[in-house]
Amino acid sequence: MILPIVAYGDPVLRKVCSDIDQEYEGLETLLSNMWDTMYNANGVGLAAPQIGLPIRLFMVDTSPFAEDEDLTEEEREQLAGFKKVFINAKIIEETGTNWAFNEGCLSIPEIREDVSRRDTINIRYMDEEFKWHTHSYDGLLARVIQHEYDHIEGILFTDKISSLKKRLLKGKLTNITKGKIQVDYKMRFPMLKKGR
Repeated sequence: MILPIVAYGDPVLRKVCSDIDQEYEGLETLLSNMWDTMYNANGVGLAAPQIGLPIRLFMVDTSPFAEDEDLTEEEREQLAGFKKVFINAKIIEETGTNWAFNEGCLSIPEIREDVSRRDTINIRYMDEEFKWHTHSYDGLLARVIQHEYDHIEGILFTDKISSLKKRLLKGKLTNITKGKIQVDYKMRFPMLKKGR
């Protein structure tokens, strides 16, 4: 089932999310719905807060990047087969050089900005079977994971841009909050649900 994606301005996007355990009700259905929602919106990642749930859960499928001819053959192969669920994730370490990449977000449609992040991460997380894993990722893969991880920490990519750029985007961000935007996927707008 395709769920509405929560738009910029909703308080759930600013919450530091809570861990879940194997008793979390309806997890299998939730994961299935989140995959459907992400693919319907042509996303490469989706975090639970983006569908209104303040829990430490996100998913990533970087296969769309496998077509990007600007990437090396090795990078394209790595991205083509990467599809994972991350539960109760914790980034242990971010290392390497900072590099900028143009990011967007399903909760903030029509806005893309260059965001600087470290190129390597070490992350500990559970899979959908609640088995623990610790992995290092680098490059674009690390970036997609960092972006989704930020969501479960209550951080948006717009928090990582300069204050000047934030000021320039203020009007666009306000329009997103009010639902004054055209999107081709289901969204929930914070100002609309309050009857404004």
